[in-house]
Amino acid sequence: MRILTLCLMMVLGVFHLSTVVAQTIQSEKQSFRVVPLTQGLQYPWSVAFLPDGRLLITERAGRLRIVQKDFTLDPKPVSGLPDIIASGQGGLFDVVLHPQYSKNGWIYFAYSAPGSGGWGTALARGKLLGDQMTNVQVLFSMEPKTRSNHHFGGRIVFDEGGYVYLTLGDRGEMARAQQLDDHAGSIIRLHDDGKVPKDNPFVNRAGAKPEKFTLGNRNVQGVAIHPKTGEVWTHEHGPQGGDEINIIKPARNYGWPIITYGVNYGFGTKIGEGTVKAGLEQPLYVWVPSIAPSGMAFYKGNAFANWNNHLFIGALRAETLLRLELQGDKVVHEERLLQGSIGRIRDVRVGPDQYIYLLTDERAGGLYRLEPSK
Repeated sequence: MRILTLCLMMVLGVFHLSTVVAQTIQSEKQSFRVVPLTQGLQYPWSVAFLPDGRLLITERAGRLRIVQKDFTLDPKPVSGLPDIIASGQGGLFDVVLHPQYSKNGWIYFAYSAPGSGGWGTALARGKLLGDQMTNVQVLFSMEPKTRSNHHFGGRIVFDEGGYVYLTLGDRGEMARAQQLDDHAGSIIRLHDDGKVPKDNPFVNRAGAKPEKFTLGNRNVQGVAIHPKTGEVWTHEHGPQGGDEINIIKPARNYGWPIITYGVNYGFGTKIGEGTVKAGLEQPLYVWVPSIAPSGMAFYKGNAFANWNNHLFIGALRAETLLRLELQGDKVVHEERLLQGSIGRIRDVRVGPDQYIYLLTDERAGGLYRLEPSK
């Protein structure tokens, strides 16, 4: 009976998906269609575009996969990665090319690394030679490590100055997000070689971790550079309610767990001191109830001219793609696309072809592309 039920679910899922991708979808400002490109990925987490037309896709279990130009999945994962602890929410996370990749060949990736006391989020880089990652350098590994399987963060972005940012979750131990001598619950900022910038805000603070750029972050799983201002924008998971968008600025305290718009799971009881407190940052935008955001990209291009400078965010719990219209640093309108049609959306990227690419966080996840309808 269980096998029959699973088979029926798969058939219905394929039928539902085929219905979605076969039709033109008319959103408020743009008509488009969904094109499935690559299937059979196991809980994919991130996608990056190589200049030769191939793609790199991470799988949470610790595998880095190559997708060929025709979108076929190379059956052999990339070898040469460091030890990765795939447990709970942890594993292999983001993958990003260096802004000068064509000159230096560096590929950056975030992952759950083992160490004294357990495991924690780390940042490494390497160079791809065939199907092997070579010259691997670990640039950062969070401290202290614990055996918690929650809230790793794991997103990477380069800003216009060439600094690299890595997001770190509170590891499910919320008080750590307010501690300067602890990497958890923060965003770190480094030179591309892993060295600490001299102007990082806590470099000269006794006892503070010098890599820290912010504190009070719960679990940031989306980060992108604003196309006009160059600012680092993020979104992060709240508890039960309280997912939020923020602009990241040095030394700012984003409040977790002192202030939040969410409540304790299951009980609905208050966390911290409320939603506002002097000296703590207020989010630009909040979702209550939670959508479980993951992946984030500003759109810039001609393929979807009516979406220029809009912000796109994937949602796991809500199984949707959100389009946000902005006026300055204010979100003035939200549209929900693809609700429940392709599954839990883990990553959102704008490709070199100016189309929008999505990864679904499923046991048999897929890579999809939004294309303008003809």
